[in-house]
Amino acid sequence: MIEITEDLPPELACPIAPVVDVVFSRWTTPILWTLNTFGRQRFVELERRITTITSKVLTQRLRQLERDGLVERTYYPEVPPRVEYEITELGRSLAPLFAALAEWSVNLDKVEQARDEYDARVPTPRRRS
Repeated sequence: MIEITEDLPPELACPIAPVVDVVFSRWTTPILWTLNTFGRQRFVELERRITTITSKVLTQRLRQLERDGLVERTYYPEVPPRVEYEITELGRSLAPLFAALAEWSVNLDKVEQARDEYDARVPTPRRRS
């Protein structure tokens, strides 16, 4: 159990904040989901499956995921060289977390409804010219 002290500001005291930073950065979930669902993938295969990500961002995220131990990169010294990416056991250990979030997603309609109700009663601030 993580001990929470009153001396720390809330953003540092929250025990799940570091997990959220690792797991829920912009492209982590689509990359891990793709690797978990389709298995080992070459860079171009990932790029084709995650159509809205740029090559630069995919490269950056894959490097970070490899550094975090969630993805394994395998280099094959062939001509031309081949590189494949695969989710690690540590990455697969996130499956229960993702399953719980998928279960919670049934509430998204309620979130949308709450937003609509809020927007209807709270005036939007006007910008000054």
